[in-house]
Amino acid sequence: MLHLPVATTTQHSQLNFGHACNKQRNIVTVRRQAWSYFTYAAQEEVKQTHLKQAALCQVYEDFTEMSIMSKLPTRICLVGEAGRDAETLQAAESFGMPVIQSETGLDIINDTDWRTFYVLQDFEDEIFDAIHKQKECILGPPALKYAAEMKQTLGQNTRPIYNYAMRGVVTCFTGIRKKDELTKLVNLIHSMGGCIKKDLNTKTTHLICNHSGGEKYQYAKTFRLTVVRPAWVYAAWSARNSLGFEATQDNFTKAHRLKAFEGQKICFFGFPAEEHQHMVDVLLENGGVCAELDDPECSHVVVDEHTTVSKPEPKNHNTHILKSDWFWYTIQNGYANEMDYLFGDYLDSITNTPSTDRRDSLPISFNKRKRKRFSQRIQLEGTPLGSGKRRSSVSDAGLLSVSNSFFDCTTSPDKLENDKLLHVEPEVSEATPTKKSMRFNHFMDFFTTESNYVGILDTILNLFKNKLEELAETNDPLLNKSEIKSIFGNFLPIHEVHQSMLEHLRKLHANWREDCLIGDIIIQHRDDLIKAYPPYVNFYEQMKEQLQYCDREYPRFHAFLKINQTKPECGRQSLQDLMIRPVQRLPSISLLLNDILKHTANSNADHARLEEALKAIKQVTLHINEDKRRTESRMAIFDIFNDIDGCPAHLVSSNRSFISKCEVNELSDSLSGRGDILLLYLFSDSIELCKRRSRGFNTAKSPSTAKTHKHIKLISLNTIRFVIDVTDSPRAFGLLQRGEKEKLYTFSIIDEETDKLVYLKKLCMQIAAHTCRTDADKMLLSRTSLELEVDISDVNVSTLSKAFKLAAKTRLKVGRAFSFNKTPNKLKRAVSTMMTSPFGSTNSLTPASQLAQMRLASCTNINEVADEDCASMRSNSPSTQSELLVVPPLSVQPTRKNKAVVGRI
Repeated sequence: MLHLPVATTTQHSQLNFGHACNKQRNIVTVRRQAWSYFTYAAQEEVKQTHLKQAALCQVYEDFTEMSIMSKLPTRICLVGEAGRDAETLQAAESFGMPVIQSETGLDIINDTDWRTFYVLQDFEDEIFDAIHKQKECILGPPALKYAAEMKQTLGQNTRPIYNYAMRGVVTCFTGIRKKDELTKLVNLIHSMGGCIKKDLNTKTTHLICNHSGGEKYQYAKTFRLTVVRPAWVYAAWSARNSLGFEATQDNFTKAHRLKAFEGQKICFFGFPAEEHQHMVDVLLENGGVCAELDDPECSHVVVDEHTTVSKPEPKNHNTHILKSDWFWYTIQNGYANEMDYLFGDYLDSITNTPSTDRRDSLPISFNKRKRKRFSQRIQLEGTPLGSGKRRSSVSDAGLLSVSNSFFDCTTSPDKLENDKLLHVEPEVSEATPTKKSMRFNHFMDFFTTESNYVGILDTILNLFKNKLEELAETNDPLLNKSEIKSIFGNFLPIHEVHQSMLEHLRKLHANWREDCLIGDIIIQHRDDLIKAYPPYVNFYEQMKEQLQYCDREYPRFHAFLKINQTKPECGRQSLQDLMIRPVQRLPSISLLLNDILKHTANSNADHARLEEALKAIKQVTLHINEDKRRTESRMAIFDIFNDIDGCPAHLVSSNRSFISKCEVNELSDSLSGRGDILLLYLFSDSIELCKRRSRGFNTAKSPSTAKTHKHIKLISLNTIRFVIDVTDSPRAFGLLQRGEKEKLYTFSIIDEETDKLVYLKKLCMQIAAHTCRTDADKMLLSRTSLELEVDISDVNVSTLSKAFKLAAKTRLKVGRAFSFNKTPNKLKRAVSTMMTSPFGSTNSLTPASQLAQMRLASCTNINEVADEDCASMRSNSPSTQSELLVVPPLSVQPTRKNKAVVGRI
């Protein structure tokens, strides 16, 4: 046993006593605090109990009063203007209860023998306030009419109801600080049949606020509630007298929805000028205001994390400094929590992240230094790409992508984890030779670029296509299913065939030998490549146009593209940049195989396979080009058919293809008329002749038509006997058509870039191909214009001759438009003078003098015509009058009237 000194024991006893006193003192303090809290809680509970009791008493009194009122007989009182409205009176009488009318309703307000429903037109005057203070039932005319139409009872609600425009609406307020405004909004919502809750819950349908942000706003956006401005309530009240109006209609609510950045002042920092302006435009479209960094009211600073290396310092310390993703996520989803996109956290993550994992997420200034050090290390280590004497342009993709980043170098399609690409060095098997041959080096080029290419296809599939399809199945899609199909419909076959090719390349890489058969991979996938690529390449332009349209018209889809573009998987390339890669891939494969072939010995079994693989790639390319040509030809036929009025329906045929188009002047008078401009469409089996619609009378006659040409004739190539070259004209040619009576059509080529002989030989070749003849050269004849009796003088070339021709046509059409059976004499003579000759006498005048003497009907005074020409018009005989219709010269004369003149010539 340990014996302690007496003094030591005494000291311990005093110390223990002190601890005991302190403990006792703490216990007393805790007890007092607990008693105080219990007393406060008890008082609060008593207070809440009293409030509940008071509320229950009020409810009981109201219920008792309502029970008493329900036993009284009911009637309807139409107050003021409501009593003078016939429809309101008819609706009131439909309830089968007494209906009285009163100017104010105050004369019967103290009548306790009746329960009265007051119908008022105005809910804001003194009469309404006086009746409402008496807790009487007040209705508006629309509410009365609605109840009558729906055959409902008037109910026992003491709250005034003007209409039921907000029936079923449960609203909540946030951010409205003015009590008067809030009270007015509450009364208006109640008057339109709506309901108001203090807090958001599962029954809430609308949130009313002045600016975005806050807990309630975040809740509303998370659960897809409708967020509107107070103007929504005021606008609904303005339309309160419209029967059938509902404030929840989409067209009405859309105009009052709160925009994503409404009430926010945002500063953009570190962005290029073009991108900065684009983001400012998007901000303004979404209700925000652009601010400067030193603006004390600036609420957010959006930073380009790819170019900014230090945190900006705004004047307002409460300003959120965020990455650009926050801006685009807010547009896409309506709200994004600022705490998830803090720029400071992003800088901290870069500092604490190993360099091998953060290359694609570093700012551009960091990446430039990384690329420089990486290229120096490549040269020092003597990698395959650095050791060769010559590198193809395609092999450079192993180090640097098209976007001048390490996107193609670091992307490994099979190392995608948690949406983050990890840089993994290629696995080198034991069979890999220590000293690498040039054949192996170029195989690595092929393997690396194929791996990068499949990585891009994986990015398109996982980051864009699959996510858009998932959203399309929800109630809030970014694009509908047809739009997604038009963009990605031809993409999957290409992805599948290159995934298979990459697996074969991996096996070759893992078991490399100099005699391995690289060409077999292309040969085995030749048919799949032929099936996969033509649809994608042929409709790439349509796909790009659809993508640009959706990007332009749908702001949320535009934000979706912007968000994904900043992710490392995309290497800061847009979806359109990624979608063009399949178009570029086959030519690059051809170059890569050619490099491998150059370093493959003739004795190597793969030499012949590589040559066959190159032929296979060429075959795929030719098939794509031919299929593209056929597709464009068929699309051209549809366009031609849609542009020609009266075009035969059988012109559109899967067996017909479009060859060329030629604009000509008609020299003969067999189709439309000499001098008319025609379009000659050459197809594989026929020629379509059409005429451009006139902008004058044709447009006025049929303003609703959208077709620009009019069908003239469809000539089968079987019926053309000869193609005739008019040798004394550099532009004229003819077509001799078979039939009961052979017909000669002559034309003059307008387009100076079209070589006549080349065009005629192409026409003969097409006729021979269609008729299965081998003597195409014998179908082309050479004749002079005199032998053909064809006038090859220029027609319809000058502006002056066009004016004469239009004037001549005007005379003919006006002549058909008027009937002189019952026309007054003065008007008849005036019109006759105009129709006689718009040029005056044309027998001896030049075209210039004819134009100088031209007299239009709109400039002719009818009285002057009557006075000046009265005597001469009466004295002229019918034969003389007919001579007054002077025939214009041949160059301006309507061609349908030329036969007699041509005969005389």
